Amino acid sequence: MNCVSSYASELMKSHLSSSLPFLRLFVFFANKMIYEVASKATSLHIIDFGILHGIQWPTLIRDLSQRHGGPPKLRITGIELPQPGFRPSQTVVDTGCRLARYCKRFNVPFEYNAITAKNWEALKMDGFKLARGEVVAVNCNDRFKDLLDLTTSGEDSPRDDVLNLIRELNPHIFVHTTISVCHNSPFFLNRFQSALFYYSGIFDMFDAIFPRHDCLRLHSEQAIMGPVIKNIVACE
Repeated sequence: MNCVSSYASELMKSHLSSSLPFLRLFVFFANKMIYEVASKATSLHIIDFGILHGIQWPTLIRDLSQRHGGPPKLRITGIELPQPGFRPSQTVVDTGCRLARYCKRFNVPFEYNAITAKNWEALKMDGFKLARGEVVAVNCNDRFKDLLDLTTSGEDSPRDDVLNLIRELNPHIFVHTTISVCHNSPFFLNRFQSALFYYSGIFDMFDAIFPRHDCLRLHSEQAIMGPVIKNIVACE
């Protein structure tokens, strides 16, 4: 399965998110902490490094809509890598449209800023359009694996540059999840061994919770896990 529609990809990720407890746990705690920080805010600005389909945010939008005193204005800056093809920003733009419809349904004032960038370490403060008086929350759900954490030249790594950018943003809260595995090493052998052991465990877990011939499981392995493993092992 080499090509998957945006809707099918979203469906697969939703299936995984609802089936894997640790993904649901991250969304629950991340949204809870952001909600508490913004409990009295009139404007909340979420900067999401690796927003993709934005499946984390509908539950927070619903909770904000029920806040005592009314919801704040919600601004989301969605950062994502360019997608292959003639419309590299289409995924992140479509995400903004879906979130806008959801906010309209729950009467939450909404503004969306889509940023597509191959090198996140090259992003500048001006692109985030920070506003005076807003509560800023930076979110990253295991997407630092797309950033090299070491360099062979002794200079700051892309990961360090992004962390320095986040420090410059000076958010009220920074929510970050990561896995204890070396997927972003500049050295092939380290990446290969890490991917082998980590994804062997992931597929063993799939065997425990999904039927072997489950259609969504097969598509998830081919269309989601497969490209991720290829990117880790083959792309430097």
